[in-house]
Amino acid sequence: MATVLEIIRGLSQAAANAYDGYNLEQEIGLKREEGHPVLDSRVIDGFRVRFAGKNLIVTYQSEMRLEELHPRNKFENEVEEKFADIVRFLKKEYKKVVKESINLKPVGDADIFVQSTSRIRSWVQATKQYEIPALDKEVIPNRRISIRDVDKSYEKQFKDFLELEGGKRPTNDKASKNPDTPEA
Repeated sequence: MATVLEIIRGLSQAAANAYDGYNLEQEIGLKREEGHPVLDSRVIDGFRVRFAGKNLIVTYQSEMRLEELHPRNKFENEVEEKFADIVRFLKKEYKKVVKESINLKPVGDADIFVQSTSRIRSWVQATKQYEIPALDKEVIPNRRISIRDVDKSYEKQFKDFLELEGGKRPTNDKASKNPDTPEA
């Protein structure tokens, strides 16, 4: 059983091995792999990973033509297939790096954000979360802190700071005790 650090390092290394040109024999399933690398125009797409508690968050970004976006269900399924290809690649690379397999369970659907860059092209950014079951017992979930708790702790710290003074005034302070009232 791998530790939390080993799992995170292994997945990070697996994602780092996906840079363009790393492994020409193994395909990830990205659009940049299609066509000839020198003669054809290259499509900008890629992914990155980050961790939040016991979840792996995969972010996929790509440039797409508007005609690819119009059939909505087809487009959403295509993005989900990209995530499946990316996770398949991460699992294979993780197994090469750590010599153990890893399980990644999807948590919900992908969040897809599309922006228009011109009348022809659009920029797509999608994120999807995957739970890492191997981290269930070892990772403590983040505790939610309410604003009231934060305000109380700062208020107590501020009062404690003010009490440090002790009410004494410096010897060079010539101002009246209350500046709003005139001195008699």
